[in-house]
Amino acid sequence: MTPGARVLLPLLLAVAAAPASADLALATSKNCLSCHAVEHKVLGPSFRSIGARYASQPNAADMLAGKILRGSSGAWGPNPMPPNTQVTEPEAKKLAAWVLTLR
Repeated sequence: MTPGARVLLPLLLAVAAAPASADLALATSKNCLSCHAVEHKVLGPSFRSIGARYASQPNAADMLAGKILRGSSGAWGPNPMPPNTQVTEPEAKKLAAWVLTLR
């Protein structure tokens, strides 16, 4: 391995891993983890399940951001998702984009 590759490889690996944790901190700070987890169902579906269900839909990020901001019901069973009043519209869009990377 060349000296340049030794320097570049760890940087590339860090960048590749970044999407998985890029907004976990935001989700944690906005209490999303009270009802959701990345890998498994809690009260609501896992973020990975949400990403898998909606990733191929047009405008999925906008639709999910709307659900975060306004709440929703019926999409994943009887438990409604209340609006997250702690989240701004830009934060909702950032969270939705992150969830869609987790499929």
